[in-house]
Amino acid sequence: MRLAQENPSWGYQRISGELAGIGLRVPPSTVRDILKKAGLGPAPRRTGPSWGQFLKAQAEGIWACDLFHVDTVFLKRLYVLFFIEHATRVVHIAGITAHPTGTWVAQQARNLVMNQGARVEGIRFLIRDRDAKFTAVFDEVFTSLGARVIKTPVRAPQANAIAERWVGTVRRECTDRMLIYDEGHLRRVLQAYERHYNRHRPHRSRDRRPPQPPHTPAPPGDPDQVRLQRRQVLDGLINQYQRAA
Repeated sequence: MRLAQENPSWGYQRISGELAGIGLRVPPSTVRDILKKAGLGPAPRRTGPSWGQFLKAQAEGIWACDLFHVDTVFLKRLYVLFFIEHATRVVHIAGITAHPTGTWVAQQARNLVMNQGARVEGIRFLIRDRDAKFTAVFDEVFTSLGARVIKTPVRAPQANAIAERWVGTVRRECTDRMLIYDEGHLRRVLQAYERHYNRHRPHRSRDRRPPQPPHTPAPPGDPDQVRLQRRQVLDGLINQYQRAA
């Protein structure tokens, strides 16, 4: 087991031969049985990184995108296209519409590339699902930057977990707690939440820091003397705190 863990590319024969070199005669079939009981597969299955390991190793160049919907008080369904950067968790609201089409989604991608400038040049992988609205034209916007578009497996939301988690967050903290009247109202609400999420909201994956902290305050000399100032966002739905001057 130790040889298999320390040498992921070694197969049963290689491990058996290494043991023979130190005077231990263990048939390859016995090595196989021991590794299978320990949950260690054959060498080819141990050499490649898991999906989670791949995401962590490549996070600096990975973006993800998805669509989610919000229903207004007048029973009109609006769709929101967003992008999220894996490394920093910075969110970009790309567009809102009641009638999402492949043409509309591709245009929002072009707008994002133009608005973000040099920021998008570091994209190496873009994760998206297999929604028909993500057309070949949409993919070309990112492949032209040298990025590779990765389609998630069918009915596998966990393959785009970071984007799916953000959808759950924005719904729990924002849209599910408000009455949305129309597209303009939703746009203003999401712009305010995007600023809160990117500049203030702490993230466990970032050691409890926001994706784009405005500044890092110096540690207080005497914690008992610290005074907090509250700032309300979205008409008091969300509170933000900072040290009072």
